[in-house]
Amino acid sequence: MNHEAGMPPGSRRKQIIIVVSVFIAVIAVAAVIFMLLVQSLNQKSEQKNNVLDSVSGYTYLAAEATNGLKLHILKTKPSNVTLEVISNNVTLSGKAGVNGGFFYGTDLMSLAVIGGHPVNGAKSDYGSGWENMKYARGTLVWDGKSDSLSVQVVRQSAELKIKDVERFWAQGGISMSLGDDAGWQAQTLAEAAPFPDDLRLRSGAVYDDKGFLYLIVSETPGTLESFRDGIKELLDDQGLVDGIFLDGDGSSQLLSKEAALPGDNRPVVQMIRIMK
Repeated sequence: MNHEAGMPPGSRRKQIIIVVSVFIAVIAVAAVIFMLLVQSLNQKSEQKNNVLDSVSGYTYLAAEATNGLKLHILKTKPSNVTLEVISNNVTLSGKAGVNGGFFYGTDLMSLAVIGGHPVNGAKSDYGSGWENMKYARGTLVWDGKSDSLSVQVVRQSAELKIKDVERFWAQGGISMSLGDDAGWQAQTLAEAAPFPDDLRLRSGAVYDDKGFLYLIVSETPGTLESFRDGIKELLDDQGLVDGIFLDGDGSSQLLSKEAALPGDNRPVVQMIRIMK
């Protein structure tokens, strides 16, 4: 009887057993790694959900204005809010809130300051959030000492008028001028609002005479005017005072327990986050 390469039958059987054993071991290790990866992803997802589920200091509203614009609105107190760098899509952050101001790459083009400190670096850093770049623009300011909101048109944080330099936040955008129906468009032109007449997703932040803050993102595209009109209509009975337009188009993003609006799925540098 002939055997291949002169290998005894017993040796060949042992070789086959070794190869099969190694193959089974590799499959087993791969399965363990896969299970650990799935477990890790599930834990991260649960952590994000736990963070989101723990937030209760807001009320949610979704409504459609007569002009067809559907808006999602988070109503909260400004003391519940912080400004936070996420470098991610808001819906993937696991944190309740909406997108912030304008940015380019990893740099903030809009002012974003908490207690005198820009959120994206040092005061001297380009794109740190210390200033509204190129233009003086409408900036929503919460003064912790008086627990009050205002819109101030400034270029740099040093121009802000506040009572407590250690307890405030300021978010740059474009003035909405809710109390000036005749002059609001001229003000947006002066502040170089991008694409005001294009049909784009929109976002903004407004406040009422009782001190409540409303973070608003559109589900449907519209112009700046239609977005502003929709806000005034749907919140007509709330005693709105003023507000700002935030970054728009694909950056218009919102996450809450009730809704997730990813814009065009792009990451944003910074969000307005509801902490409580």
